[in-house]
Amino acid sequence: MSQGQHSAKRIVLAARPVGEPKSSDFRIEEFAIPTPGAGEVLLRTIWLSLDPYMRGRMSEGPSYAAPVPVGGVMEGEAVSEVAASNNPDFAKGDIVRARTGWQTHAISNGKGLIKVDPKLGPISTSIGVLGMPGMTAYTGLLDIGKPQAGETVVVAGASGAVGSAVGQIARIKGARAVGIAGGKDKCDYVVKELGFDACIDHRDPDLAAKLKEACPKGIDVYFENVGGAVFEAVFPLLNPFARVPVCGLIAHYNDTEAKPPKWAASLMRATLTKRLTFRGFIVSDFAARHGDFLRDMSGWVQGGKVKYKEFVTEGLESAPSAFIGLLKGANFGKQLVRVGPDKA
Repeated sequence: MSQGQHSAKRIVLAARPVGEPKSSDFRIEEFAIPTPGAGEVLLRTIWLSLDPYMRGRMSEGPSYAAPVPVGGVMEGEAVSEVAASNNPDFAKGDIVRARTGWQTHAISNGKGLIKVDPKLGPISTSIGVLGMPGMTAYTGLLDIGKPQAGETVVVAGASGAVGSAVGQIARIKGARAVGIAGGKDKCDYVVKELGFDACIDHRDPDLAAKLKEACPKGIDVYFENVGGAVFEAVFPLLNPFARVPVCGLIAHYNDTEAKPPKWAASLMRATLTKRLTFRGFIVSDFAARHGDFLRDMSGWVQGGKVKYKEFVTEGLESAPSAFIGLLKGANFGKQLVRVGPDKA
């Protein structure tokens, strides 16, 4: 179906997943391209961001945001072109960022629409390194982790959209950056391309020993993206006064029941005796830092100090399988779906 036709597509949540999401939990629907009313704009999606947090939105349990209703459009942030406008703040052809979800077209009243400045970088970066993932890395590391020169920062998911930025920012601040990633290719990329000091394969049976070897002075900041076995390897190496920004727990997103780990008591004891700081955060907590983030990160990207990688699948129909793969670490870099051309 070409963009010029009169029907649009959306992907809705067909069923709440039990454990890992499967393709039957999603459904693709066609609908008529809507017409904007007074004060509204019609958006045509160019890029859709896929992110681990979406797994939580598919479940009914309590979380920091309301779940997607069954039959509702899957939640997500996109970069779109204004295809038609009845809103004085937006002109036809403007490129904007908005939470329009998994669909080719959407209507907006202008609230929450953010214009994208193409001069800062390719427009796809506004939902990647210069968007929510980049700001998650920036604020979580700098505002909670507070790395000092000479300290050791460890980040899991080191080749992903958030983790790759965390390690590079740590290096900019004079800290040692140690990544953990899945597989030799990702680890090689993290060290050779991104400039981390070391990277350990989380699939290595000697993960704990290799991590200890890579962190001879212990760990001062652990940026938590995964939980599970990776955290178990990190935990004994945390130094007194270590800071742990808790950004994500992807190893547990498909768990069907919550079981307290057998080492919960030792974690509490170490938190006390080592004076550890664990702080969960959502990027919106730091909305006031957006200007600082955009200034610093765009400068670092343009100056080659922060590099990024995009993992693109083509067409809205590819979103469910790409998302299922994302939860298993199949992506290499920031997961994006190319929904439509840059210009209609």
